[in-house]
Amino acid sequence: MSETKKELRWFSIMDYEKEARYLSRMHQKGWKFKRVTMPGIYTFEKCEPEKVIYQLDYNQEGMKNQMEYVKMFEDCGWEYLLEFAGYSYFRKPEAQMSREEEIFCDDESRLDMMNRIFRGRVIPLIVIFCCSVVNGYNAMAGHGGYVLASVFSILMILYIVIFLQFTLKYISFRRKIK
Repeated sequence: MSETKKELRWFSIMDYEKEARYLSRMHQKGWKFKRVTMPGIYTFEKCEPEKVIYQLDYNQEGMKNQMEYVKMFEDCGWEYLLEFAGYSYFRKPEAQMSREEEIFCDDESRLDMMNRIFRGRVIPLIVIFCCSVVNGYNAMAGHGGYVLASVFSILMILYIVIFLQFTLKYISFRRKIK
C-alpha cells in the first residue's frame, strides 16, 4: 500500500510557475504529485526522489478537444496528470528535458497563456465582483447587518488583491518582453 501525504497550499491564478516549482521540489523530496482539490489540497504519493519538471498550461480551448490536446503533449514526452480549475498539469523527468521542450519555450507563448487566463478567469471574476458590489450594498441597506457588511468587506478586499496581483504580474511581464 502506498504512503500518501496531503498539503494545503494556495496559489493565485498567476502563480502557475511557482506552483510548478513547488511540485518539482516535492518530487525531488520523494513525493510524487497525484491530484489537487479545492481549496488547494495537494495529494502526493511516496516515490523515489527524482528531478522531474512539472508544467501547467491554461488552455480551455485545448480541453474542449482533450484527446488531441493531451496526445500533442504526450508525443513530446510529457505525462498528462489532470485538469484542475482550467489548468492542465504535466510532468517529465528532467533528464529528458531540453530548453526547446518546455511547454512555454518563449515569452510570446507565455504572454498568450496570460491572455487566456485573463479571458477565462479574470473577466468572470470582474463580473462576479460587480454583481457582488451591487447585491452586497442592497442587502446591507435592507438589513443593516454588521456581520453581512464584514463578510462583504472581506470578499471585496480579496477580489481587489486578486485583481491587483494579476494586473501587476501581467504589466511586469509585458514590460520585460518588450
